[in-house]
Amino acid sequence: MSTQSEPETGGVAAEATPDCPRCQKPLPLCVCDGITPIENRISLLILQHPQEQDRALGTARLTALHFKNAVVKIGLSWPSLSKALGRPVADPSRWAVLYLGSAKVSDLDTESDIVAVNRKGEIAHNQRAILKNIEGIVLLDGTWSQAKALWWRNAWMLKCQRVILGPQRPSRYGKLRREPRRDGLSTIEAAAMLLSAIEKRPDIADTLHSSFERMLAKYREVQGTMPELAPKPKKKDYRRRKRA
Repeated sequence: MSTQSEPETGGVAAEATPDCPRCQKPLPLCVCDGITPIENRISLLILQHPQEQDRALGTARLTALHFKNAVVKIGLSWPSLSKALGRPVADPSRWAVLYLGSAKVSDLDTESDIVAVNRKGEIAHNQRAILKNIEGIVLLDGTWSQAKALWWRNAWMLKCQRVILGPQRPSRYGKLRREPRRDGLSTIEAAAMLLSAIEKRPDIADTLHSSFERMLAKYREVQGTMPELAPKPKKKDYRRRKRA
């Protein structure tokens, strides 16, 4: 999930550049070649806020392309998990939502990187059984405020299991896109961490991380030749903050 306001893109050249029909990124930033969809047991549903327009650095569609069992939906609200997914769901409690609350793995008494929490943000009982029984994952894609809007507009998420992540390293976005929290990850990194761990398949994480690093490398390359497609992040005015 991306949690930083997207860099502005625009200009005549950017608008004239055709998009890839699969990942919908401008063709100079496309890394779709070579992607072979993975047979995933755990279903993946990515809900993208309609105002998340960062085509250059966004990863929702790129993430979904890696899986045979993945759906991306753009919108603000759906009446149920089944409606969002496009098929019946027998038990929403067996679906996990990456929770956006204040709970942090680093503040909990656990050595796990993936933790199921209750509505109070506390560690849920029977961690192993909860994670073992998960049959689907919901990720919210957009800036931090956009992802929170998706959470509050979809009450059916309260029926799902909440999970939080404690990654061992910060997002690979680095300086290209700053996350408001150290444990903030891109959508593709969150999917890699969750599905590889729950399915016990490290190859899933390796594959997704490789594609993400290719995407970031291409973005940095395009910054020098077509800055209108891949602008550099704006520097924060720390002096103004200090005076405020």
